Amino acid sequence: MVALFRRRKFLCGGSLIKENWVLTAAQCFPDEKAYIILGAKSRTKREKEKHVANITEIFSYPGFNRKTLENDIMLLKIQTRRRINPSIKPIPLPKTSDDIKPGTRCIVAGWGTVHKNRGSDTLREENITIIDRRICNDKKHYNSHLVTVNMVCGGDKKGGMEKCWGDSGGPLICNEEQKGVVSFVKTCGDNRYPGVYTRLTKDYLSWIQAITTNNTNSH
Repeated sequence: MVALFRRRKFLCGGSLIKENWVLTAAQCFPDEKAYIILGAKSRTKREKEKHVANITEIFSYPGFNRKTLENDIMLLKIQTRRRINPSIKPIPLPKTSDDIKPGTRCIVAGWGTVHKNRGSDTLREENITIIDRRICNDKKHYNSHLVTVNMVCGGDKKGGMEKCWGDSGGPLICNEEQKGVVSFVKTCGDNRYPGVYTRLTKDYLSWIQAITTNNTNSH
């Protein structure tokens, strides 16, 4: 898990997927003032394991829709100021692009909202259960076709989400692989609204492979 900051203000989460590459959400839109912190457990305290990395290139997925958050995925090429601690290891991407079955137990990590509008200072993990898209889109929940085939939704035992906005860009981890990227939840702490995640589909995985291998695409 990594943290994206701008002028010491926490913006989003993200994940280290290769030595010099971070996967996050396109909605996070970093600029020249943004930077990455790796190895952090606390957002504010000094820690020996923390590494600061500069963002050298930004690749937002083509067709990102800021209104619907379709294609909410972004790659950041980073450059560290010193050698990364060996304990900071990249998260494995999925070997296949198979859909995540409803009922699958997954983990979301981050510094998201815990109480009302207050974020957590300490990195937290939350167990969630994947929910059928049809349920997430029905009248009792989002009441729309908001959750597309490029997304998955999931929540806690009550169906909603305790964690919120601060975790956008963080990893959705299922069976020790990153299966998705945290995208949005309509209302924090409301059982009607599960969290929604960009699913790492075949197209997204191919794009990630192309960008991180060739690094020839324009920003």
